[in-house]
Amino acid sequence: MINLVRAELLKIRSTRMWLGMLALSLGFSLMGLAVYVALSGVEMDGDMAIPPVTDPQTVRAFYASASGGVLFMMILGIMGITGEYRHQTISGTFLVTPVRGRVLAAKLISYFLFGAGFGLATVLATVAVALPALAIKGGSTSLLDHDVPLILGGTVLAMALYALVGLGLGALIRNQIAAIIVAVGWVQLVEGIVTVALPQVGQWLPAGAVRAITFTTSMFGPGELDTLPAWGGVLLLVGYGLAFAAVATVTTVRRDIT
Repeated sequence: MINLVRAELLKIRSTRMWLGMLALSLGFSLMGLAVYVALSGVEMDGDMAIPPVTDPQTVRAFYASASGGVLFMMILGIMGITGEYRHQTISGTFLVTPVRGRVLAAKLISYFLFGAGFGLATVLATVAVALPALAIKGGSTSLLDHDVPLILGGTVLAMALYALVGLGLGALIRNQIAAIIVAVGWVQLVEGIVTVALPQVGQWLPAGAVRAITFTTSMFGPGELDTLPAWGGVLLLVGYGLAFAAVATVTTVRRDIT
C-alpha cells in the first residue's frame, strides 16, 4: 500500500496542474482576506461594512478566508480520477494492480494528504498576510485567541476532505469537463442560493460544515447564518468526505474502464 500511495503522489506531482490549483487557491483566499482588510471598520452609507478588527468575529473572518480556496482542491481531486479515464492511464494502473480497491484506497490517501498540504500552504500564506494587517489596524495578533487554532486546523481538514469529495464526484461522473462544471456550479451558485433562501438547510451542506469549522456565522449584509457547532461541522464534513470516498470506490470497482 505504501508503494501505491507513493506512486499516486508522484502522479500528482508529475504535472503542473497542482501548482495552478494551488496558485488559484492562494489567490482566491488572499483576495477574500484583502476584502476584509479593506472594508473592516469602514463606514458605508452610515453603517460599518464590516465590524472593526477589535471585534472577535472580524478577526475570525480574517483567518477563515484561508478556506476560500477549497473549490480548487475539489477540482484537483476531480481531475485526479477523470484524467485517468480521459487518457486511459487507469487501464495500465489496474493491469499492474488488479485489485481496484487497493488502487482507490491509495488514491484517496494520497489526495487526502495532498489536500492537507494544500490547506497548510494556504493557512501559512493567510497568516503571513493577516498578522501584519491586524497589527496595522489595531487588532489582536495572537494566534491563540478567538478560536484561531481551530479555524486554521479546520481549514487544513476542509481542504483534505474536499479532495475526497472531488475524487468521488469525478468517479461518479467520469467526464472531466462535466464534473468540473457541476462542482463549480454547486459551490459558487447552488450552495449560496440555498444558504440564503433556506439557511436551516444550508447549514447541512458542505459549505455549511466549513462555516461551522471556521466559525463564520455571518456574510456581508445584515443578519447571521444558521451554523452547526464546530464539532458538528467536523463530523458533517468527515461524513461527506467518507461518503464520496465510498462513491469513488464503488463506482470504480464495479464499472468497466473502457
